[in-house]
Amino acid sequence: MKKFKIIFITIILSFGFLTQSYPKPVPESFADLAEKLMPSVVNISTSTTVVTKSNPLPFQFPPGSPFGDMFKEFGDPQERQSAALGSGFIIDEKGIVITNNHVIQDADDIIVRVNGDQEFKAKVLGADPLMDIAVLQLETDENFIPVSFGDSDKARIGDWVIAIGNPFGLGGTVTAGIISARNRSIGLSRYEDFIQTDASINSGNSGGPLFDMKGNVIGINTAILGRNGSIGIGFSIPSNSAQIVINQLIEFGETKRGWLGVRIQDVTKEIAEVEKLDKPRGALVASVAENSPSEKAGIKAGDIILEFNGERINQMKELPAIVARTQVGKNVEVKIWRDKKEIIKKVLLGRLETSEDFKVSEKQKEIDTTGQIEDLKITVRSLNKEDIKNRKLPNQTTGLVITSIQNNSPLAGSIQVNSIIVEAQKERIKSIDDLKKITKQVLNSNQKTILLSIYNNQNKRRYIGIKLD
Repeated sequence: MKKFKIIFITIILSFGFLTQSYPKPVPESFADLAEKLMPSVVNISTSTTVVTKSNPLPFQFPPGSPFGDMFKEFGDPQERQSAALGSGFIIDEKGIVITNNHVIQDADDIIVRVNGDQEFKAKVLGADPLMDIAVLQLETDENFIPVSFGDSDKARIGDWVIAIGNPFGLGGTVTAGIISARNRSIGLSRYEDFIQTDASINSGNSGGPLFDMKGNVIGINTAILGRNGSIGIGFSIPSNSAQIVINQLIEFGETKRGWLGVRIQDVTKEIAEVEKLDKPRGALVASVAENSPSEKAGIKAGDIILEFNGERINQMKELPAIVARTQVGKNVEVKIWRDKKEIIKKVLLGRLETSEDFKVSEKQKEIDTTGQIEDLKITVRSLNKEDIKNRKLPNQTTGLVITSIQNNSPLAGSIQVNSIIVEAQKERIKSIDDLKKITKQVLNSNQKTILLSIYNNQNKRRYIGIKLD
């Protein structure tokens, strides 16, 4: 009898352990959920007028040539239409649609398809490039079926999710997977706290919803990693962060983010040791903007921000997002580490969009960076969004467009003008300085061979090894 009791207790405990370890069963099917959500997910197509000015002839006439006037119209600006596809979802029965900013940016016309057959024109209520979110209003009096936002903070790694969208123009496509990771940052925008998922997301899924098993939107699908399509690594903007921006865009037509006015960097192990901090945490203030909220509150370069408005800062990248979602004009307490002790500063938060820091950074973005890579004897310019759209490259592509190649360049004969350098030595190229730095490193090495990844003039990606002198 005693032996029987021991076996019985063991079975009960084992069953309890199993139920705790696997609290949610694997769904038999997503069909009912997909059927319910499909009417709220839309396909978006846009058209943009692109103006180009180029010489279609492979030569130029000398000054004063009579043929110059004859063929001058060939050098006039040319207009053509560029089309793009994306996804979105309805959040209000009156036809308010959420999508990515990059889906509709610079569009002349926006057409939204609902239920696969109904088409409506849409206007932009507001857009935010920093978080890549746009809010559209369908131009119709019809009522629609909206979906609701869920609590993305409660989403856990391993939870089932489904994505619905318009990949490659194939509207109404449902894919399923799990949440692979949280709090991802991949260098696409200023405010990143992505949910990573292995639900298949491809070109055209941008702006579409990521649903939990209750049918609530917990993310906005934004980016993928992969050259030609999904490799099971997709990224979504968490719904809790997105809702703050969406509500502001609906109410004001623009964002109103909090502004602290500091430039920050990571707290390394060595810095923590010097500052007698228990471990590397917080955000180190590298500099303080003049007349900023931080300067007025007495925050100084060298301070380490440990908490902002009651939220602990574990990593430097957390601070900008926390500050941005805090109400403008609010008095907040900032806990800092200075002279090996904690002190509190009270800060009256400013608005990012009206700050001098923001205006300067926006002007810098407008400049099309062009320069020479002397070691490669080429001239390049930064890849821009128009290039990405026109050449149908993945949305997250970064790189440099080659505008000229000297005859004695090591690249001559191997790479053509208008090719795009996206990687060097397997490292992603985001700026001219990136390529200059890597080229110098190669020249100072024994091998002196640089491995470039490019998109050629046919927009095909390939690797090329170039021997440098």
